[in-house]
Amino acid sequence: MECSDTSRYDIMANMTDISSNAQPLISSAEAGATAPIVSNLPAAQVAGTRYSVIGAVSFVHVLNDMMQSVILAIYPLLKGEFDLSFFQIGAITLTFQLTASLLQPVVGIVTDKKPLPYSLPVGMCFTLSGLLLMSVAPSYPVLLVSVALIGCGSSVFHPESARVARMASGGKYGMAQSVFQIGGNLGQALGPLLAAGIVLAYGREHVGWFGLAALLGIVVLLQVSRWYSGHINERVRARRPSDAPLYPAPVVRRTVGVLMVLMFSKFFYLASISSYYEFYLIKHFGLSMTTATHLLAVFLLAVAVGTLLGGPIGDRIGRKQVIWFSILGVAPFTLLLPHVGLTWTVGLSVVIGLLLASAFPAIIVYAQDMMPHRIGMISGMFYGFSFGLGGLGAAVLGVLADDWGIVMVYQVCAFLPLLGLFAVFLPDVRPPAAEPATATPGA
Repeated sequence: MECSDTSRYDIMANMTDISSNAQPLISSAEAGATAPIVSNLPAAQVAGTRYSVIGAVSFVHVLNDMMQSVILAIYPLLKGEFDLSFFQIGAITLTFQLTASLLQPVVGIVTDKKPLPYSLPVGMCFTLSGLLLMSVAPSYPVLLVSVALIGCGSSVFHPESARVARMASGGKYGMAQSVFQIGGNLGQALGPLLAAGIVLAYGREHVGWFGLAALLGIVVLLQVSRWYSGHINERVRARRPSDAPLYPAPVVRRTVGVLMVLMFSKFFYLASISSYYEFYLIKHFGLSMTTATHLLAVFLLAVAVGTLLGGPIGDRIGRKQVIWFSILGVAPFTLLLPHVGLTWTVGLSVVIGLLLASAFPAIIVYAQDMMPHRIGMISGMFYGFSFGLGGLGAAVLGVLADDWGIVMVYQVCAFLPLLGLFAVFLPDVRPPAAEPATATPGA
């Protein structure tokens, strides 16, 4: 049956009207256009979650932090070989943490403006150089240089890998951050175990074998950088009007300040465990160096589990609730730790690790959600601040341990989680999944 010319014109007009009113499946910002259009679909459906990319950066995070944690695990060996004081032990941690912490925000700011996807494998080359130098360092100053090189590698890896994880998240920001961070926690737990079996058993020169992990990391990061380079236009390079801050500047400043106080509480306490837990167990309970190292690994594994849980729970119930409970809720256990026997000490350390670690992915994503136009800077600042606090805490607590004893360190640090009360000043920001999705740089 044939249609009249009038009918054809009516049909064409209706189709044009429908087309003009239809909502796009992909926002114009996601497609690379100038003017942003908000998509009605969740971000996970718009972009898709790239689990292979998240898994790759998480795997390299395992390797990266495993190599870094070897430094902590061989402190007793270094103390004896170089005849170091507790202050000098703390200075090693300070050198590593400050090198990383001071450079991470700089790397983030630079890459917010000009993406450098292949900086990831270049940074891992610094880590490789530091490990090889550490294995042959003839003196304490050269040892500090080797630690600084490892810190430089970390300063590139963390902000850029955190950006890649968010780019690949498909809107599941908490999940992606937790999976990325769990890699670091697993690496920190594996490092002491491998160090005990290799370096502590056969000598410091065997640190060089960990360079094989750095080489593997370089190979994987080359593939990640290739993906990152191919998706720069999609999420990073374009600067759009939607990049304007979502919250008033005073609210952002107050919130970031509160988050920094909470980070201080968390990482100063974790520094007391990471740097001096082995010495505490040896001094207080008479354990061997190998047994103390294994118990440090137990604590770090608990930290890994807590990190894995913190992000997804924050996606569901909100970041503020996770932050509030994980930092303030750990206070009764830290207050009890210095006054119990070995079995309870190990058990409490596991609970403390679980609770404290769940806060970090929530804090990172909370800050990223407030400033989605500055993903690199925020990631670098918070990762860097965490590193700097760990180093500063190690040095300050080292002085305290030299003057007052290692047990006093834990009696003083037990009160730090009470600073979690400051979480009451955080605004209650909903998880991104509850809001319309937009394409943002680094998102």
